[in-house]
Amino acid sequence: MTQDELKQAVARAAIAYVVDGEIIGVGTGSTANFFIDELATIKDRIKGTVASSEATAARLRGHGIAVYDLNDVTGIAVYIDGADEITASGAMIKGGGAALTREKIVASVSRQFVCIADGSKLVQTMGAFALPVEVLPMARTAVMRRLAALGGQPRLRLKPGTEQAFITDNGGEIIDVAGLSITDPVALEQEINQIVGVIAVGLFAQRGADVCLLGTSEGVKTLTF
Repeated sequence: MTQDELKQAVARAAIAYVVDGEIIGVGTGSTANFFIDELATIKDRIKGTVASSEATAARLRGHGIAVYDLNDVTGIAVYIDGADEITASGAMIKGGGAALTREKIVASVSRQFVCIADGSKLVQTMGAFALPVEVLPMARTAVMRRLAALGGQPRLRLKPGTEQAFITDNGGEIIDVAGLSITDPVALEQEINQIVGVIAVGLFAQRGADVCLLGTSEGVKTLTF
């Protein structure tokens, strides 16, 4: 199976976790996009969605799915999103799509977090995928120095084909930190969160996934944490 076929398989399997008549949190990225397309087939069964990015909101609305502001809902039944890396304990690196801050917010208020990913995303130790950190633009250089002191190799994310900083939906910039071997993701998440100027770090360990639907050549495997 191709990687896209694996993503489509887990997106289809995630429909079983959708709660009828409730608000569903929806993530950002290629795997989440497959889920949005699947969700469109049952959109009449749900009350609506909360999106983790402007791109996700646009795709949902394009399918005729209602999108609510998080401030206007009292709770989210389930949040469904992909991951750039995930461990056997449910800790994740996210933020390849630059939506890590809003993804963290939506995940934090959801009763259940279902990660959907192809099998290549399951790792023993995180860090091969550069860790995204969203920062206030004025703090970029100061934060990069602190991240380098932690043993990482920080690099500012640029708009594709330009020398300009990539700007998030929140007006922040993204620093991608390579060269880390993340053996204690909870501690590192807390440490980076304490750096002044950091908006959010793409470690989802304090609030990791509850379930991971992992696409493999043998079918979709379900991991629970």
